[in-house]
Amino acid sequence: MPWKNGGGETIEIAVHPPGAGLADFDWRISMADVASDGPFSRFEGIDRTLSILAGNGMDLEIEGHGRRSLTAGSDPLSFPADAPTFARLHDGPIRDLNVMTRRGACTHRVSFVPSLGPAIELEGRWGFVIPLGPCRVAMDGSEVEVAMGDAIALSLRLSASAPVPAYFIEIDD
Repeated sequence: MPWKNGGGETIEIAVHPPGAGLADFDWRISMADVASDGPFSRFEGIDRTLSILAGNGMDLEIEGHGRRSLTAGSDPLSFPADAPTFARLHDGPIRDLNVMTRRGACTHRVSFVPSLGPAIELEGRWGFVIPLGPCRVAMDGSEVEVAMGDAIALSLRLSASAPVPAYFIEIDD
């Protein structure tokens, strides 16, 4: 779907409530390819956490929060999505992971996990894992092959057969 500011496109991974749009979601998880420097879309009343999935990274100039640098594998960066933000790419395009929650409706946590194996347990109401490499995972009694960048929605517990890095997302209401 197009970015709110028209500067690119995003891949929506999950949204709640189901079918919600950019103006009425409680939470939203997406990935975007960023090919050039530019302003971020502003979302009033929304908290955002950004992580780099691929590429050399970018610097963000966030009003009231200064300059922050993000690279693949760095700690996720949380900031208010209603603060004016400008991105400068380090060297070439990147793919980012974007998690947003509406203040007063939900909260979220995003963690970089250096290795998925052997198990991750969900503590929040909703959980997602975004592996940064291919792996085989077991969940709810079945096993599946997962490619880099796939999203896994968790119910309670996930086990991986290969120690791959990932981002772990938990959302609570």
